[in-house]
Amino acid sequence: MPDSHESCLESIELDVMDTVGADKPALQVPALALLSGVALSACGGSGGSDGSPILAPDKSVPTVPPTAPEASRFLAQSSMGTTREELIRVQTVGYRAWLEEQFKMAPSATRWDWLIAGGHGALDKKNSESGADACLWVKMITAPDTLRQRVTFALSEIIVTSISAFTSGWNAFTGAAFMDMLEANAFGNYRTLLQDVSTSPAMGEYLTFRNNAKFNPKTGALPDENYAREIMQLFTIGLLQLNLDGTPKTANGVALETYTLDDITGLAKVFTGWNYDTTNTTMDVPDFKRRPMTQTAARHETAAKTFLGTTIPAGTDGVVSLKMALDAIFAHPNVAPFISRQLIQRLVCSNPSPAYIARVATAFNNDGNGVKGDMKAVIRAILLDEEARGAAGLTAPSFGKLREPILRFTAWARAFKASSPGNLWAIGNTSDPASRLGQSPMRSGSVFNFFRPGYVPPNTEIGRANMVAPEFQITNESTVVGYINYMQNIISRGTGDVKADYTPLLPMADSAQVLLDELNLVLVAGQLSQATISIIGNAVDSMPKGTDPARLNRIYAALVMVMAAPEFIVQK
Repeated sequence: MPDSHESCLESIELDVMDTVGADKPALQVPALALLSGVALSACGGSGGSDGSPILAPDKSVPTVPPTAPEASRFLAQSSMGTTREELIRVQTVGYRAWLEEQFKMAPSATRWDWLIAGGHGALDKKNSESGADACLWVKMITAPDTLRQRVTFALSEIIVTSISAFTSGWNAFTGAAFMDMLEANAFGNYRTLLQDVSTSPAMGEYLTFRNNAKFNPKTGALPDENYAREIMQLFTIGLLQLNLDGTPKTANGVALETYTLDDITGLAKVFTGWNYDTTNTTMDVPDFKRRPMTQTAARHETAAKTFLGTTIPAGTDGVVSLKMALDAIFAHPNVAPFISRQLIQRLVCSNPSPAYIARVATAFNNDGNGVKGDMKAVIRAILLDEEARGAAGLTAPSFGKLREPILRFTAWARAFKASSPGNLWAIGNTSDPASRLGQSPMRSGSVFNFFRPGYVPPNTEIGRANMVAPEFQITNESTVVGYINYMQNIISRGTGDVKADYTPLLPMADSAQVLLDELNLVLVAGQLSQATISIIGNAVDSMPKGTDPARLNRIYAALVMVMAAPEFIVQK
C-alpha cells in the first residue's frame, strides 16, 4: 500500500445523494473526497512512531464512575456496538459490575433454533445455504448478551471454520451449530472448548478429519494430518516457544519451534475413527450436525501415539486418547500467552505490550482459584487492564486496532436499533470487497482467518515501526471505497427489510454540532478530532434543514462521513 494518498483519491467517487427527494441537494463532493482521503490514512499511509510498546503499571481499574466517552470506549472493546442504554448502564454500575452482569445474563436464543423457526430445516434446503448468513447477523445485531457475542466472534476468528467449506449438506445448520458451540464456551473454560471443537462435525468437515482412518499397511495410507497441525499451530500453542509475555524463547539467538513433523504425525493418530453421531436419526434432517462426533473403533489407530513429549500407550481407545492428547496440549506453557495475545488483538489493540500479555496470560493460567483456562478471568484481565482503560492509549501511535468491517457494520446497526420486521435479516454474504464490506461472518477464505495476527502492511509506517496490523490484510484502496459506498446505501436505505431507526436523532439534526456530538459519543467514543468535526460540520451545515426529510438527509450524510473517519475506523 503506498504512503501517498493522491493516486488513491483519484479513484474515489462517492455519491451520498439525497434518498428522500431528487430535488434536494447532494452532499458537497469536495468534502466527501477529503473525508475519503482521511479515511484512507487509517489504512497505513500515515502515522509514525518508534513502535515502542506502552508499558502500563499493573494497577486495578479505577473505581470512579466512567465518563460517557470512557464508557463508550469500553463498549467498543467489549460489545458488538455501543447503544445509549448500555453506555448509561456502564456509567451507572462501572466496568467490573457491567462485566459481571453480562457474565450472568442468560444466553439468547440459538442460531440453530432461529433456522428451525424460519423453516430452513426443510429437506429441500439441505443442499443450499438457506438462512446461513441471516442466523449469524441476527445474533450479532440483536442479542442482548452483547459481551458474549463479541467474545464468540473473537473465538470464531481464532478457531476458524467456513460455511462454504462444509460437506454433507445442511451448511447453514453446520455453521449455526459451530457458532452456538463457541458461544456456549465463551464464558466457560478453554480446555472444554478444545474438547467441543475437536468433536464438532463442523470442524471435522472443515479440517477433514471426520471419518479419518488409521494407518493402512496394505496401501501405506496414513491418517489425515490437517487437524493435528492446525490445533497446535492456530488453536493452542503456535509455531514458536513463548515466554509468558508472548516474546519468543531463543537459543543462541534462534527462536525455538514448538513442534516438528513427527509431532504432527503422532498427534494425527488421535484424530482417527471420529464420525457423525447418526443414532436414531437420518441425514435427511440436520440434527446430526450439532451432536458431538462419536468413535468408530475399527477406524481408530490403536498404536502408540507420541507427540510434544507425551506418549499415549498402544491399545488406548479413541475417547481416552482424545482426552489425553488435549490435556497434554492444554498443559503446554504456550497456550496462555498465545491465546491471550490473540484475544487482546481481537478486543482491544493489535500491539499489546509484553507486560499486558503477561498479565492476561497469568490470569489464563490461574483465575485466582487455581483454575487454568477460565475465560471469564481472561476477559476481565483483558478489558480491565490499565493498558485497555488508561488514557495513554488515546494518543499513543502504537496503541489501538483497525476496526474490522463486520464490527463497523454492527456498530451502526446496534447504535440505531436496526430491525427486520419480517425477521428475515436478509443482509446476506457481505464478502465482496468492491461493493460490500469485504468481510462476512464465517466466510473466511482459509483456516488462517480473514487476516493473520502477525500481518504487517508492506511499505507503511506500521511496518517501519516493527508493529503488526492484522485487519489491514483485508484493507486496500478498493475495500476502503467499497465499504463507504456500501454503508452509504445501508445508512439511507437499509437492505431488504433491515433498516435503522433514526427517530432519536431527528430533534438534533438541524444543528450539525448537536448531531455530531451524539454520533461522536456513541460511535467514536468522543475521539473525533476538531479538524474532522469541522469538515463534517461544514458539509452538513451546507444542506437544507427544517423538515424531517431534510433532517434525515443531514443524518445520512453525517453518518457516512463519521463512519469514514479514521477516528472511527481505528479503534483506540
